[in-house]
Amino acid sequence: MPAYTTFSDPIPLCLLPCPDLRAAATLTSRALEQAGPGHMRSLRGAKVLVKPNLLTATPLACTSPEVTAAVCSWLLDQGAHVTVLDSPGFGRAESVARAIGLAELLRPLGLAVTGPGDAVSLKLDNGSRFGVSRQALECDLILSVPRVKAHSQMLLTLAVKNLFGLVVGMRKAVIHTREGQSPEGFADALAAFWAALPPVAALADGIVAMQRTGPSGGVPHPLGLLAASPSAVALDEALCAVLGLPLSRTPLGAALERRRAPGCAAAGSQIRYTDARPEDVAARDFALPAELMHTSFRPGRLLKSCLRRFWLSLRP
Repeated sequence: MPAYTTFSDPIPLCLLPCPDLRAAATLTSRALEQAGPGHMRSLRGAKVLVKPNLLTATPLACTSPEVTAAVCSWLLDQGAHVTVLDSPGFGRAESVARAIGLAELLRPLGLAVTGPGDAVSLKLDNGSRFGVSRQALECDLILSVPRVKAHSQMLLTLAVKNLFGLVVGMRKAVIHTREGQSPEGFADALAAFWAALPPVAALADGIVAMQRTGPSGGVPHPLGLLAASPSAVALDEALCAVLGLPLSRTPLGAALERRRAPGCAAAGSQIRYTDARPEDVAARDFALPAELMHTSFRPGRLLKSCLRRFWLSLRP
């Protein structure tokens, strides 16, 4: 089933205050209960791919391990078959998971983080091809679990942008070079990628967000928030509203609006807030990048990025 799942009823969206990681397990379960499984009547027996953000072995650059583990625990309680997968920007998924403490939290659940495995050439509706993890294409549902972060190229990285980690290894750097001649072109490619995937639900970790710059070099901002929805697009628009932005202010949000992606207001989608509303948890003091970097990797930067990725992939 493609990501263009339609919602006949208003889309449930849970914005739930969460003061710290000690409350993460209980409140993550509550947020997911309120958000529901989306187009699926039941998760029992479903193949669910959990996609945290494991960018690099720096805790603030990654989804909080406590949140990822709580998501997995809730899914297992629903009877789902869970895979936790990412293709980090730098390093191997397994080594990043160990470094930030995620591997230890998943072990009692009988789970482990895996890399993306085999790449499948996926043709997008904009004519591009992405080399994507086979497991991502064969699952019933993708649950994107990003940390809320500022982004030096895309302004924000949220649930839809987090899906780029399903592209295998160094292919991400190549796509930056090929598709990044303009922020709009790169954003259109990311939106087309979302549209080609199985349905994408989301739970965002905004307990401590990253502000000012990103996706790895920013500073912490205590946002104190969890957000969940069966629609990753709806969740991104709601989080933009929390931060005082229209969805179209971000390059990727504007691309989703151009294609009238189900889940966004521009497509006529309606939201049913199950707890707080964006104005109740507004964070207008969240600092965003003053200027956006170019999205394309020039030849020298591409070579440097590929060499760094290769070197870190050799580490145990």
